Amino acid sequence: MQNLLDLDLPGLVAFFESLGEKPFRARQVLRWLHQYGADDFYQMTDLAKSLRAKLPEVAEIRPPLLHQEQVSDDGTRKWLLEVGPQNRVETVFIPEAERGTLCVSTQVGCALECAFCSTGRQGFNRNLSVAEIIGQLWWANKAMGRDPKGDRIISNVVLMGMGEPLLNYDNTVTAVSLMLDDHAYGLSKRRVTISTSGIVPAMDRLRAQMPVALAVSLHAPNDALRDQLVPINRKYPLSVLMPACRRYAQDGPRDFITFEYVMLDGINDRPEHAEQLLHLTRDVNCKFNLIPFNPFPDSGFRRSPSETVCRFASQLMGGGKIATTRKTRGDDIDAACGQLAGQVQDKSKRVSSRIEKFMGAV
Repeated sequence: MQNLLDLDLPGLVAFFESLGEKPFRARQVLRWLHQYGADDFYQMTDLAKSLRAKLPEVAEIRPPLLHQEQVSDDGTRKWLLEVGPQNRVETVFIPEAERGTLCVSTQVGCALECAFCSTGRQGFNRNLSVAEIIGQLWWANKAMGRDPKGDRIISNVVLMGMGEPLLNYDNTVTAVSLMLDDHAYGLSKRRVTISTSGIVPAMDRLRAQMPVALAVSLHAPNDALRDQLVPINRKYPLSVLMPACRRYAQDGPRDFITFEYVMLDGINDRPEHAEQLLHLTRDVNCKFNLIPFNPFPDSGFRRSPSETVCRFASQLMGGGKIATTRKTRGDDIDAACGQLAGQVQDKSKRVSSRIEKFMGAV
């Protein structure tokens, strides 16, 4: 039984051709699925009755199952979605005055073990399917009552939830193609952001195939510290990562890379760290997004005081860089950056096995 949420436009065209149908049926169904949130073929009133009767025999519309919804005092919404036995992922919607941003997960757990991330503490189970990734956007639109003829509620999507998107490359890119497709969600490449810890071969592959906005989880200005905070740095050190960032900025939809930098009290927030960052990124067109650390049980880290964050940002700006500080949202429902945990039946062998498996596919 083919889950149609797993298919982008070329996939749907091939599916309908296999049924002896014309290619335009794919565009019709894509609009029903993603613009109208249809979950029943009989809702698709511009399809022939005979086709509507045939489709349930060969296909289904199966998004992730909604387990729980929470709403923060600041309006942030978090959905806990079931993606198989003992596995759940979290998706967060952040409303702002001029935009609405959905933070999407791409894996059940994460194998990268970044020291300050709650998701990484849980281990790793598997990659999400295309339907499970795009299904988060499907669910969010449905939950908030989006009118396809009205204003767009979700204007931006960031793939910054649970998991490393570029270690689930094929499914992530197919889901992103649906986000960009005018017959589906019609988002701009500038409004879809993939966040990576620095999987360099996949960054180059994405740059060539489907360049969207890119954010790199940097978090340290030197290899010694980054090896501890972001262990993937041992495979792709800064001497390899920075040239990849320069290449991406040249071809991406934005002419800069965003460097995410979680502020950890006494760890990476000193004036010498800011000076090292300025030197490290001297020839990279970039901006810094400083993220106040969001505590979770037994993390072992503390949030940098606000005055420390302000001084750090001022030092970066004094060196000619753009530096913004991310406003913490959804803290009261554990929906803030680094707090997403879901539920993971850990089957990982952690970093090495996931990286080696991916490298074999590049």
